[in-house]
Amino acid sequence: MSANRPAAVMILAAGEGTRMRSATPKVLHRIGGRSLVHHAIDAAQGLNPEHLVVVVRHERDRVGAQVLEAAPDALLADQDDIPGTGRAVWCGLTALDARAMAAATVNGHDRETVLASEVSGPVVVTSADVPLVDTALLAAMVDDHVENERAVTVVSARVPDPTGYGRIVRDGGEVTGIVEHKDATAQQREINEINTGLYVFDAATLRGALASLTTDNAQGELYLTDVIAIARAGGSRVGAYIAPDAAAVEGVNDRVQLAEAGRALNRRIVERWMREGCTIVDPATTWVDVTVTIGKDATILPGTQLQGSTSVGANAVVGPDTTLADVEVGDGATVIRSHGSSSRIGAGASVGPFAYLRPGTVLGDGGKIGTYVETKNATIGAGSKVPHLSYVGDATIGEQTNIGASTIFVNYDGVTKSHTTVGDHVRVGSDNTLIAPLVIGDGAYTGAGAIIRHNVPAGALARNSAPQQVIEGWVRERRAGTPSAEAAERAAQNGRLSEAAASGEPVSSQEGNATRGEQ
Repeated sequence: MSANRPAAVMILAAGEGTRMRSATPKVLHRIGGRSLVHHAIDAAQGLNPEHLVVVVRHERDRVGAQVLEAAPDALLADQDDIPGTGRAVWCGLTALDARAMAAATVNGHDRETVLASEVSGPVVVTSADVPLVDTALLAAMVDDHVENERAVTVVSARVPDPTGYGRIVRDGGEVTGIVEHKDATAQQREINEINTGLYVFDAATLRGALASLTTDNAQGELYLTDVIAIARAGGSRVGAYIAPDAAAVEGVNDRVQLAEAGRALNRRIVERWMREGCTIVDPATTWVDVTVTIGKDATILPGTQLQGSTSVGANAVVGPDTTLADVEVGDGATVIRSHGSSSRIGAGASVGPFAYLRPGTVLGDGGKIGTYVETKNATIGAGSKVPHLSYVGDATIGEQTNIGASTIFVNYDGVTKSHTTVGDHVRVGSDNTLIAPLVIGDGAYTGAGAIIRHNVPAGALARNSAPQQVIEGWVRERRAGTPSAEAAERAAQNGRLSEAAASGEPVSSQEGNATRGEQ
C-alpha cells in the first residue's frame, strides 16, 4: 500500500458500454468472480483513501447497488446530461466537496471553516473498466506523484498499436498535454505513448482546471485530458508515470476484451497460488476466482473451476473436470469429476466421480459421496458412505453408516418437504426407498428392495418384500414369435435333452436336429 494516503479515489462508472451489446451495464460484467466495478473498488480500497466516490449514470440503480454492496461507505455521484470524462470528474468532485462541507457543518465548525472544507490533497481518478489495475499500480503512481511534487500525474503506457487511444504529447521529455485520437494530427498519431485514463491530481488544481474546460473538440465533450494543458499553462507541474506492464492498464470495451482480461486475471491468480505452494497441473484449463483460497500442497487437476468463496484445504485433490462454487473442501479430501455448490466436504472425505452436491450438503470427515449420487440439504456423518446411484435430500445421516446403491430419500410429497434421520452404524440395503418423515435408529438394517414408510427402532431389521411369483410358460404364451420366446423354447429343448441324457432315454431325431441343426 502507498505510504501517501490519497484524499480521495474517484472511479468513473457512468458509461453505457454500447460495444458490449448487452442489457447488462458494462461495468457489471464479471471476470474472476467479480464485476468490473468491484475490481476497481477493491484496488481503490487498498489505498485506504479518505473518500471513495463512484460516478454513475447509465443504469444508475443497478450499478449503484453493486457499488454499495462492495463498499457501503462509498459516495455515489450522478453525472448529468453534459457528456465527457471532464464532466464526470466535475460531478464527482462536486459531490465530494458537498460531503466534506456537510460533515464540517454537522461537526459545528464556524462558517469560514465550513466554506474552506473542500477536499484537498491527491485525488486519484481511475475507471471501472480496467479490472487488471490493482492496488500496487495505484500506489506506485500516487508515490510517484507525491515524490515528484506534481500537480498532475497521468499514467501512460507504450504500446505497439496506439490506434484509438489518446496520445501523450511531450516537449523535450516534459509532458505538455494529451490529444485524443480523433483530434490528433497525422504526426501525433505516430506517438506510441498513450493515456491509460488513470490520473493523480492535486484537488485544488483539478477544481480550477475543470472550470475552464470547453467542448471545442471533435466529439463535443468535456475532456478530462484537457486538464493537463490547462494545468501546465497555469504553471503547475505535470508529468507521466509509465506503467511497467501495458497489458495491466488495458480497458474492457467489448466481449473480446472482456475474455482477454479474464484470461490475464486468471493467469495472475493461478500463478500466485502456485507460488504459495499449490500444484495446478494445467493453468490454462483451471479457473480460480479472486475470492478462492487454496491450501499448501493441494493439487488442482485440469478442467477445474473454483468459484465464489470456495476454499481448498492442504493436501486436498480437486479435479479433473470439477466445478465448485462456495464449497469448503477439507484437508486431504478428494473431489473427482463432480459439481458442488454451497456445501462442505470434511477432511479426508471423497466425492465423485460424477457426484452432484447441491446447497446444504455437509459431508463429515472421512465420508464418501460416490458415483452418480445427488445430495441436497443433507448432513452425512463422519465415516458414512453413500457410494453410488442414490439421491439424499433433506436428511441427516449419522456416523459410520452405509447407504446401499440406488437408495432414494423421498423428501417431497408434492406439497411439503420432510426430513429423514438415519442413525449411526446403520446399513441401508440396496434399492431402498425411504419415505419421509422417517427415523431409522442406530445400528438398524433394512433389506434390499425395501420401501420404508415407518420408523425403524435401533437394532431392528426392516424388510417388506413380497414372495416371488414364477409363472411358467408366460413368455411362450403371451410373447409368441418374439426373440425372447424363441430363446425360451431353445432353452426348454436343451433342458429336455439334458434330462433325457441323464436318465439314459433315447433322443429323438427331431430333438437331435433341434440342437445340432440340419446336416
